[in-house]
Amino acid sequence: MSEPDKPTAGTDTGKKKALELPERGGVIGLGLLWLAKWSLCIVAIAAGAWVLGWIVARLWVVILPMALAVVVATVLWPPARWLTKIGLRPALAATLSVLGFLGLLAGVIALIVPSVVDQAPELADKATEGVNQIREWLQGPPLNIRDEQLDSAVDAIVSRLQSSAEQIATGVFSGVTTATSALVTLFLVLVLAFFFIKDGPRFLPWLHNMAGTRGGRHFEEVLRRIWTTLGGFIRTQALVSLIDAVLIGAGLVILGVPLAAVLAVLTFIGGFIPIVGAFVAGALAVLVALVGNGLTTALIVLGIILAVQQLEGNVLQPVLQSRSMQLHAVVVLLAVTAGGSLYGIVGAFLAVPVAAIVAVVLRYVGEQIDEACAPPQEPDDAAEPAR
Repeated sequence: MSEPDKPTAGTDTGKKKALELPERGGVIGLGLLWLAKWSLCIVAIAAGAWVLGWIVARLWVVILPMALAVVVATVLWPPARWLTKIGLRPALAATLSVLGFLGLLAGVIALIVPSVVDQAPELADKATEGVNQIREWLQGPPLNIRDEQLDSAVDAIVSRLQSSAEQIATGVFSGVTTATSALVTLFLVLVLAFFFIKDGPRFLPWLHNMAGTRGGRHFEEVLRRIWTTLGGFIRTQALVSLIDAVLIGAGLVILGVPLAAVLAVLTFIGGFIPIVGAFVAGALAVLVALVGNGLTTALIVLGIILAVQQLEGNVLQPVLQSRSMQLHAVVVLLAVTAGGSLYGIVGAFLAVPVAAIVAVVLRYVGEQIDEACAPPQEPDDAAEPAR
């Protein structure tokens, strides 16, 4: 009998390769398993975000004063710290800082209200003249709109307002409640800001002890970075907005535009809502100049606003704001849009600080991931033996 053929080395290698190669079904199954796992993770994260949003909406009455108080505390922290360094107790330093902020706010209101009261009738007359000019322009070439068409449009607007009279009246009466709520919120903001400034340095050690050694270290580092970033961002925006308001306000005063002081203050406030706030404040200034002084003055005001915006974007922001605190314009615009649509003007105001905080947290998480994925460092070379 002849001996059976022995498998050659090439045949064994081919069989091993055939066994090592995965099948097509196995590859598809692994891919679907990976996709399902990440899909479940995304659904869980979305559900958690929805629950968090629901909680924020329910507790908005409490969260809003706390958020505004943190913003105020970041602005008042440098003067309070300086007062503490010169020998004042933390409680007295916090009290003087909060009272100074309240006095500044009252002074701004006292500056705005008389100007509005004095110039509102004149501005209303100018607005009526502007409406009449627009009406004459619409009736002339090239549109040649007839009086009947304009009257029908005006009648439609009037009937729409009359049909909504009940809602308008309800809104007027609810304004008293809104004003009362605003005063209560302002009081809570001042009280919370006082305690944040007075007892803020004690919070991080307390949180470190509560969270433990490992978790407390991360919480303390993240909160320290958030405080630094948020404080720098708010103070920088305040300085940039102040420069914008002074330059634009000076131009409005020189040109004799009505409500120049009010428009300057609105420009300062709008600076805290990047992109959208500057656009709205600038458009309002141009509109008031158009109604009060005519087309030529409005074009000059538009040129001044564009020049100041270019100075802000190309000089002030890069010089006064470090690279680590800057957010991309798309992120800022999306954050302002989302905050404004969800929580109104307050949400638009708080959108950019919240986006900056989220960026700080994501940056810290990325650093921890990079540290965990880094290859282990090789030990130093052993010391040379003694001769």
